[in-house]
Amino acid sequence: MRAHLGDHLVIESPATGAARRDGEIVGLRHDDGTPPYDVRWSDTDDVTLVFPGPDAHIRHGEREQPVSPDDKQAGAASAATRVTGAAGPGDLGRRVAVARHRRGLSRAETAGRARMSPNYLAYLEEGPADPTPATLIRLADALGTTVAALRGGGMDLPPGQGRALLRPRLRDLGPEECRTLLSTHGVGRVSVTASDGRPAVVPVNYEVVDDAIVFRTAPDSVAAAAAGTEVAFEVDHVDDALSQGWSVLAVGPASVVTEPEAVRTLTQHAHTTPWAGGQREMWVSIRPASLTGRRITPADR
Repeated sequence: MRAHLGDHLVIESPATGAARRDGEIVGLRHDDGTPPYDVRWSDTDDVTLVFPGPDAHIRHGEREQPVSPDDKQAGAASAATRVTGAAGPGDLGRRVAVARHRRGLSRAETAGRARMSPNYLAYLEEGPADPTPATLIRLADALGTTVAALRGGGMDLPPGQGRALLRPRLRDLGPEECRTLLSTHGVGRVSVTASDGRPAVVPVNYEVVDDAIVFRTAPDSVAAAAAGTEVAFEVDHVDDALSQGWSVLAVGPASVVTEPEAVRTLTQHAHTTPWAGGQREMWVSIRPASLTGRRITPADR
């Protein structure tokens, strides 16, 4: 018995020969298409690992055409809705989508690496899927991460607990690469002197607007102490699975954004509200006088 992704596994009744159950093959365990298979059953939408018996046969369907890497998201949301009808992604699906975007992979590329159907990957990312352990192992391998990371097992641990590279390479980053890594928004840390005179480092949701780093806070918060001083702002990323990462440090004067139209524009176009919640309407702008960074990679890269 050999199958392709998208084929259907049909289980027949031994008495009548009629189809008793069928499901789409959404994952292959072997490159040659031999069993077992990950099957999404049409009657329950559950995905299970199946070792077909003598009462099973393959109904071959039309082969899916490969998706261009440039066509990363076209039709993905509508495909997921057709497949699942689900209201939204689960925690696992969100982590898979984030890991895929960090790798710059399309769903088609990721599904091919993990030997699963692109439609099933869409279902996993956008619906409350519960993949088998073997499916998670293949997916983690395709994304260069771990099953524990996809499941969120290390969310209460600080990053960087993986082992150091055998032959690490530490290199300085230029200003343009630093700006690229800052991206348009994210979470960074601002170093300030608190009202009691002690140093403090505070995580903030930030935006990058016209080369300025801006964040909003409350006037009585620790982060508000940045205004009117020279501060350091740091953002980084650590890949525990590959024991590599980068950091960017911006140093410059911070000031409160007071022009009403500028405040309205920042509020309207912000990518996210502050994760800490509450009334945080004071915008602080940091104009980097220096922008430096470093990256750790394997020595052969």
